[in-house]
Amino acid sequence: MTETSSKMEFLRGVPIVGEKLANALDGAPTVGVLRLSGIIGSSGMGRRTGLALAEQASSIERVFKLSRLKAVALAINSPGGSPVQSALLAGRIRQLAEEKEIPVYAFCEDVAASGGYWLACAAEEIYADPASIVGSIGVVSAGFGFTELLEKIGVERRVHTSGEKKGMLDPFVPEVEDDLERLREIQEDIHEQFKDYVRKRRGAKLTANEDMLFSGEFWTGRRSQELGLIDGLGDLRSVMREKYGEKVNLRLVGERKRFGLVRLLGGQADLVDQGVAALEDRAFWSRFGL
Repeated sequence: MTETSSKMEFLRGVPIVGEKLANALDGAPTVGVLRLSGIIGSSGMGRRTGLALAEQASSIERVFKLSRLKAVALAINSPGGSPVQSALLAGRIRQLAEEKEIPVYAFCEDVAASGGYWLACAAEEIYADPASIVGSIGVVSAGFGFTELLEKIGVERRVHTSGEKKGMLDPFVPEVEDDLERLREIQEDIHEQFKDYVRKRRGAKLTANEDMLFSGEFWTGRRSQELGLIDGLGDLRSVMREKYGEKVNLRLVGERKRFGLVRLLGGQADLVDQGVAALEDRAFWSRFGL
């Protein structure tokens, strides 16, 4: 055994940092791991953090700058959210992957549905657990109606607009069929954009008819593989070791958390926003039994 190899064996025996440090010095290939977890959308409106390009841009940049980088693995656990942020995140990942010629793999955890599946499609290959929830290629709009609330509590609401449709879908007035028709048109437009991206990224891998795949339905990971929505079943660590060797260095890159007074300050209105956001988030996850 050479002196260098002896040092490598010694470092591997050091707890926590030993294995990674030894692999790095030994020239082991690196796979950058980017965790994309939560509701997709910008922070604010009661959410402290958001799965959006503004919050994730630096992490995406850093993961593609790792030394000895051979691939990037996306660990996805999201029921969806904003279609705009889904497209922006996926687009940025694809830009850097093509620019640096680095393959991207996606791993669906509990759920990669709706916008979560949009993110997964940024990868060359998609994997999932047999019990993961995958799919939901559709568009949903949800809100609350308070048409009788103000009258019951004795409050008169006054709204003045310029523009025939400026007050469309006001939650304090009954729904109007013309407004709902306009909403459906917008949803269909966004749905077509979603379908186009899935077609572009998955192409001939899709084995089921589009009426079924693009209905908004979702499936288990096992069934998703049969439908061509994913490429295989497996977890991130096992698949990456199979592709890049047992000594592959998995490097997790995440957004740096911010602490301090900003997180502590805020009045009762902020608490109300957080409560509403928590209900909305709960509704997102509960659709998939989570």
